[in-house]
Amino acid sequence: MVLEMRPFLVTLVLLIFLQGCQMAPVRNPVPEDLQGDVIVLGSDEYRVWARHQPRDLKKILLKSHKQQIASGLMYDKDGKILDVHLLAISGGGDKGAFTAGLLAGWTEAGTRPEFLVVTGISTGALIAPFAFLGPDYDDTLRELYTKFSTKDLAEQRSVLSLLVSDSVMDVTPFKEMLARYVDEELLRAVAREHNRGRLLLIGTTNLDADLPVIWNMGAIANSGHPDALELFRKIMIASASIPLIFPPVYIEVEADDQVYDEIHVDGGTASQVFVYPVRLKLKEIAQQEGISERKRHAYIIRNAELFPKWQAVEPGIVSIGGRSLSMLIKTQGLGDIYRIYWTMQRDGVDFNFAYVPEDFKEEPKEMFDKEYMKKLYKYGYEKAKHGYPWLKAPPTID
Repeated sequence: MVLEMRPFLVTLVLLIFLQGCQMAPVRNPVPEDLQGDVIVLGSDEYRVWARHQPRDLKKILLKSHKQQIASGLMYDKDGKILDVHLLAISGGGDKGAFTAGLLAGWTEAGTRPEFLVVTGISTGALIAPFAFLGPDYDDTLRELYTKFSTKDLAEQRSVLSLLVSDSVMDVTPFKEMLARYVDEELLRAVAREHNRGRLLLIGTTNLDADLPVIWNMGAIANSGHPDALELFRKIMIASASIPLIFPPVYIEVEADDQVYDEIHVDGGTASQVFVYPVRLKLKEIAQQEGISERKRHAYIIRNAELFPKWQAVEPGIVSIGGRSLSMLIKTQGLGDIYRIYWTMQRDGVDFNFAYVPEDFKEEPKEMFDKEYMKKLYKYGYEKAKHGYPWLKAPPTID
């Protein structure tokens, strides 16, 4: 899981970067003029550029619509058209425990819907597959966000190894842990739901292209390709890999019958949370394609606080740099929420929003504090168990 940045790590990363002595691994990046011809696992159906190709995402949505009709997912047993429920889970490191608890409490309340679309970025990308598969995986999420501490997931590299590495932390323990939870059985379950017309989408950032990427995880799971599971895991890890803190993920691709590689990092580098790109106009598409209008409900969970939190900043690069980056991430996240709210208003989608509120006063003692996460999990669980008070607009608007 992505671990929240702390000032001493940020400072160390900046120093390494400024020294300019890091030795990069040998690469074979995709040439700029071939970016539009790239395929993964032998196909161009598994991902879209989040900003440049809304037509490709539209194609995915229309195919999903046909699958919903065929699988009976559009209507209830009385022939009444079903509402659409969308779930978007943000980044936030160890604060992903909030979403894990909220989902379990929502299940306990008996009001949790089946989500037609689930999206995730960063820690949200690690939650998304299990949220997508439903309440049967609530216990898995509880384990992931209450059982493991920093030492179980990442190790700081030695000073000497930093000089020839692409990150401060070694995440081999995390990769091994994830492999135990994301296995062939989970892949088959995701593929099954994909064939019903449901969508699982995860965001990463392609550093070469300087663009966010949306991966159709259900299509990958359903591909039957022998490397599907490995790619599925790589995408989850990439989405949670804070640049320089954690290693980037190299994804093998093809273009013009040649093999290349792409560097992918934390989806939060481009956006903290997404439902769908602004340029994809759902209401307009439904009218153009003659698709029956369905009531749509979007649930956006921000695994972070939104408002300023006072802190006496000590003079020096460590304190000032860490505080500044924290503010940058918080401001970006709030901007994402405003953009989503405006998009939902435009397309007539019911907006529902949750975030870690100010009355949760606990503070973590390390990057991945198990006791802190247990308390945050319980907080989210208790809130949802008794009927979560979803906000109908971002707090400063509401």
